[in-house]
Amino acid sequence: MFDSAKAQLAANTVRMLSADAVQKAKSGHPGMPLGCADFAVTLWSKYLRVNPKNPAWIGRDRFVLSAGHGSMLLYSLLHLFEFGLSIDDIREFRQWGSQTPGHPEYGHTDGVDVTTGPLGSGFASAVGMAIANRNFAARTGLDKTGLMNHKIFVISGDGCMMEGCTGEAASLAGTLALDELVVFYDDNSISIEGSTDLAFGEDVAARFAAYNWRVIKVDNANDIAKCDAALAQAVESDGRPTLIIGKTRIGFGAPNKEGKASAHGEPLGAEEVEALRKHLNMPAEPFTVPQEVKEFCHARAEELEAQAADWEKRFEAFLEADSERAKLIYSFLNRTVPENIQDELLKVIDVSKPVATRATSGAVLQKAAELVPALFGGAADLAPSTKSNVKDGGDFSRDNYAGRNVHFGVREFAMGLAGNGMALNGTAIPYTSTFFVFSDYMKPAIRLAALQHLHEIYVFTHDSFYVGEDGPTHEPIEQIAMLRSIPGLTVIRPAEAHETAQAWAAALQADGPVALLLTRQDLTPFDAETAKKVDVSKGAYVISDDEETDIVFIATGSEVNLALEAAKILRESGVGVRIVSMPSQELFLEQDYDYQDSVLPPDCMCYVSIEAGSTFGWHRFIGRDGLAIGLDHFGASAPYKVLAKEFGFTPEGVIERIKDHFICSEEDDDCGCGCGCEDDDCGCGDCGCEHDHK
Repeated sequence: MFDSAKAQLAANTVRMLSADAVQKAKSGHPGMPLGCADFAVTLWSKYLRVNPKNPAWIGRDRFVLSAGHGSMLLYSLLHLFEFGLSIDDIREFRQWGSQTPGHPEYGHTDGVDVTTGPLGSGFASAVGMAIANRNFAARTGLDKTGLMNHKIFVISGDGCMMEGCTGEAASLAGTLALDELVVFYDDNSISIEGSTDLAFGEDVAARFAAYNWRVIKVDNANDIAKCDAALAQAVESDGRPTLIIGKTRIGFGAPNKEGKASAHGEPLGAEEVEALRKHLNMPAEPFTVPQEVKEFCHARAEELEAQAADWEKRFEAFLEADSERAKLIYSFLNRTVPENIQDELLKVIDVSKPVATRATSGAVLQKAAELVPALFGGAADLAPSTKSNVKDGGDFSRDNYAGRNVHFGVREFAMGLAGNGMALNGTAIPYTSTFFVFSDYMKPAIRLAALQHLHEIYVFTHDSFYVGEDGPTHEPIEQIAMLRSIPGLTVIRPAEAHETAQAWAAALQADGPVALLLTRQDLTPFDAETAKKVDVSKGAYVISDDEETDIVFIATGSEVNLALEAAKILRESGVGVRIVSMPSQELFLEQDYDYQDSVLPPDCMCYVSIEAGSTFGWHRFIGRDGLAIGLDHFGASAPYKVLAKEFGFTPEGVIERIKDHFICSEEDDDCGCGCGCEDDDCGCGDCGCEHDHK
């Protein structure tokens, strides 16, 4: 039987551990843990199904602290319920090398199911967890067993409710009837600047009811009995996700700071911590856990371990009863990708005619979905344009959770965060898709995916000004530099069909997030001889070379064909050219220096990069004196062939830029030296002027 008195003592212990840790660190957010301790301890000690001995147990409930600034709430719980977080770890809150960083980090601290901090991100990721779990259960038959009916519990705050991604994700969750979601809204009416009335006066209950959520109100969520009653109702599904709106007092128990903004984002102060300790009648020594609380939490931990062991027995029996089904389940859990995936994907590409890489990607996706059951995703209302539907895969919906195509709606931010949750669920390699320019809406989610080393794939199409008539609002320029600046994200911009197939293979075999940048316009495929040289896994490779190299072109995506055309003109003039396709800077930089030098010879003085986007970052490859041909201004509205001519993305335009950059002649007003050769444009360097003739 649930012992509410011991639960209350445990809640007060959480309060003191949180206040002590923040005070020792001289940094942190004590108010939220103090206010939410009653609800959290009730949840963890009675309702949350986890296994402290195996925090990654697939059958567990998920716990998402969307209000990640209140991290000491979670760390205190992980310590009390025996997840291996020691009291010394609690003491080292926010310190170098500790297991208790300022905000919870997935993969860093056992028991943390998602990295949170940016408000609302945890909420939206929880929706993705629910989507992936539903799909996994439906496609494997586990939905008929009761083995995958776990809940996803979320603690959110006023800030989460204000952030737009929460609204996007809540709307999607209500549409999909994801009733495993149980969200506690810590309604304490305080933000950093003061009362939430300053900027937030809406009826949250009415908003969520309109989203098709069940709303449960708790007038005093600092009362364990009332929290218990709300949770008992919430775990009994009525077919809708549930929002528990709990009125709390921020900094609950702190005599002079309870209910005040000063309790939110700064230590309470030594005197106030002692006043809190006395008010709660807790042990005088900081970082002390009463024996009663240890016993109470230990008993729950043992109970949870026994429940998990029972689940494992039933799960194993289910697997043993059907070997084919077991094989399918393991393919999800291991996110299995065949070793020969690249060879298989290359079989389905069309090289008989020019094809847009988005179209090739769509064809490759069909084969990839056939070979990789864990591959699962969708688009932000753009699947017909991004070619990201799995044909005959069915639509994921409240009527068909086995569908492989998720319709995220026009909700790019929520889609990105939901993709993170899908990856975190442990059963999917998610992909999400939209036009490349709208990656701006997804950037925070992509950053969090990279931070968590999540294996997911972004399918971004319409990758340059070649979008054409839609104009500068839809023509990505700086987005490619933005993505490349994110640590841990691999960006691949394939040049044609062979590279696109290999790019998908690399993405499926990656150990982190990968962005595929694909064209709207058709691109000529490589001939058979050139296709043999393609090696996207190396990031860059030589596709065409002369015996003597005077100039090296480095190009990506649609500009590889442009480089080949420009090189043909130069070669007719006797210039030796090497053409390098560099679909991925990140993959190239992972190669050893010998390989890098074999592709980009250090002794060559003339380097040219060509890419229909920002030139930012290219000089690390072409050198200080190299020529970066790109677009460092916004696009325009016109047919794409007109834009290519106007922006200089034609063979003649490229040659003209090269001449202007590298060749000095006597007719050059900035020099006027003259070299004495009959050919004024020879660039021989004999004139002895200060210009760098190349």
